[in-house]
Amino acid sequence: MPELSGRTENFTDSVIRRMTRVSLQYGAVNLSQGFPDFDPPKEILDRLAEVAHEDYHQYSITWGAQNFREALAEKQSKFMGRSIDPNSEIVVTCGSTEAMMAAMMTVTDPGDKVIVFSPFYENYGADAILSGAEPIYVPLYPPEFDFNPDELEAAFKQHPKALILCNPSNPCGKVFTYNELNFIADLAEKYDTFVITDEVYEHIVYAPNRHVYFAALPGMWERTISCSSLSKTYSITGWRLGYIIAPPNIIEVAKKVHDFLTVGAAAPLQEAAVTGLRFGDEYYDDLREKYTAKRDLFIKGLNDIGIKHTVPQGAYYVMLDISEFGFESDLEFCDVLARDVGVGAVPGSSFFREPVNSLIRLHFAKKDETLYEALNRLSDIRKKIAKR
Repeated sequence: MPELSGRTENFTDSVIRRMTRVSLQYGAVNLSQGFPDFDPPKEILDRLAEVAHEDYHQYSITWGAQNFREALAEKQSKFMGRSIDPNSEIVVTCGSTEAMMAAMMTVTDPGDKVIVFSPFYENYGADAILSGAEPIYVPLYPPEFDFNPDELEAAFKQHPKALILCNPSNPCGKVFTYNELNFIADLAEKYDTFVITDEVYEHIVYAPNRHVYFAALPGMWERTISCSSLSKTYSITGWRLGYIIAPPNIIEVAKKVHDFLTVGAAAPLQEAAVTGLRFGDEYYDDLREKYTAKRDLFIKGLNDIGIKHTVPQGAYYVMLDISEFGFESDLEFCDVLARDVGVGAVPGSSFFREPVNSLIRLHFAKKDETLYEALNRLSDIRKKIAKR
């Protein structure tokens, strides 16, 4: 028999999604994979019910239904601070996962290098490898997860084709400051590098932090490929609706890549989601308030238990320090946590290039009663997990 492709030898299956299966196995409260347990907005669900009986069951235009792209362009033009053309500057994708892969394949050739901040969302390394690119990892240093400017420029001196910027960051919750983004922009211009952004948590940012769109920085529109999705903003992670926003010359190539990756996103779901894209500012203000309350609830509970943890500036993840338990493997710890405590988490090592085994990631995009149940189970963690 011939050998299978060697591309997959340098990464595993998704540890995040694996931990969802572990949570289900043990009946644990699943705080591993970041999806809500509450419904999307009623207006979107009502429109979905109508769409089921309308003529939206065949392919839409490959790069996105016209009314979806127009509604998205109107929304993002307001938030990004520039006029976006729905016909030449948008590709609708099957979630931000496809958007990121399509963006990577659009700008890189085999052998190109790509800068990735560590910790990073696990897909980025796989995206680079599957595209034939070589990741250059630049550490973000806890507790604030700042980067070292000299280390970042040293990475740029290797002449990468692109940098991947997750802002707000999954898993650490960092929101890059305006000054940090300007520093990255200066290096991107100096070394003629593309910047691929993952901004799926753009509307989940906690005061006084503020999300700045990289493409809106002076001179950055031409070299930025902005990727995002509707998943987290409207609690529709299973709908798989994402998008790329970029200049027309980049979008023309991204359209070709997308066409042969997935053909197109689900037509009836695009139609229903248009309702959400047309929400007013009050929706996004309420969303931020809702997640701020959930963050505060969860953080207070962890403080009461006495476990060291990060406090996110954006997104909905918390990193817990498990070093007191003495486990050499954070993956083993997460298995024990799900089995003996009844809470599902993700080992931090799946996000770090560096040998970090003392952190695990939990998320708080859950109903309050779910978070209280998880905190109740965690309250006697030291009784249920013996120190090594």
